Amino acid sequence: MIGKRLKLARQGSGFSLRELEARIGNLVSAQAIGKYERDEMMPNSTTLIAIANALSVSEEYLLGQGELELEGLEFRKKKITSKKEEAHVVATVMSHVERYLEIEDIIHAPSAEWDAPREAPFPIHFPEEAELVAERLRAYWQLGTDPIPNLAEFLETQGIKVLSLDLANNVSGLTCWVKPRNRKRVPVIVVNANHHGERQRFTLMHEFGHMVLSVASDLDEEKIANRVASAFLMPAPILWLEVGRRRSRLTIAELAQLKRLLGVSMQAITYRCRDLTIIDNSTFQALFTEFSRLGWRTPPYEPYPVPQEELHRFERLCFRALSENAISEAKAADLLGLSVRDLTNKLNLIDEK
Repeated sequence: MIGKRLKLARQGSGFSLRELEARIGNLVSAQAIGKYERDEMMPNSTTLIAIANALSVSEEYLLGQGELELEGLEFRKKKITSKKEEAHVVATVMSHVERYLEIEDIIHAPSAEWDAPREAPFPIHFPEEAELVAERLRAYWQLGTDPIPNLAEFLETQGIKVLSLDLANNVSGLTCWVKPRNRKRVPVIVVNANHHGERQRFTLMHEFGHMVLSVASDLDEEKIANRVASAFLMPAPILWLEVGRRRSRLTIAELAQLKRLLGVSMQAITYRCRDLTIIDNSTFQALFTEFSRLGWRTPPYEPYPVPQEELHRFERLCFRALSENAISEAKAADLLGLSVRDLTNKLNLIDEK
């Protein structure tokens, strides 16, 4: 039966039942589509193909039997109030995770399982303990103190699925867990595709913090997640080396260079310098007064944006499976959400390079 997948695909496309009826040329009524979604009826082959084309999915996807459940969907900053937008996010997450798990299973990728840090969840009773959590995470992953060029792809190698979706500007990101049948839960982080790279990177680690922290009830979990993200992305040894242990003044030019080095905003660097007592509160306030004067506290925020996080790992796994004849071109196109022609053009373009 196709009900659950059809409803997810329709909601993910943002169509109402009547809009989908129009998209398939009124082959069947909105009432009939509703019955398909409730598994009270099955469409014939012509209608199934038309619906799949309208929703940009394959017939095989609609007929698939994989079962996933979404758990703990959490939006940060402000709640998404639009049911349509939330349905789109849920449908996209479910579809992507299902396809991601399938290709990892096909090539036996070790990242198919979530590699949770062995000490997680980390208990936090005092704000200062966030520093220790960041240090333990870096030690567990053997990262040293160097900046991480592509944070999203690194997290994906640990079994976290990362998506970049169009979200309202006031929503930085979200976390959720997807539970496949007979498998462990899969952690998912979604970042806003419209945000600059520095904001995406901070969101990734902020959301990751929520996954691995156990924060005391008398503390603000959002602030603690921010401190973990800050300490992880800007290890103290790097800042001490680049900035010094104590400063009475920091220039915008200096902060801009640090932004390029660390991949975080100048404002985040300023907060971090205050937390490490590199600058005092009066210097901190002076810098934020200058940020406000320059108009950097509101969209479009700071200049010199960091490149957005790149998410190519899923595509690479599909190309690998195709090269090893583990899947057909038709299957690769289905997994990537492309037509076979578009896939061929993409492969040829890569080959030419």
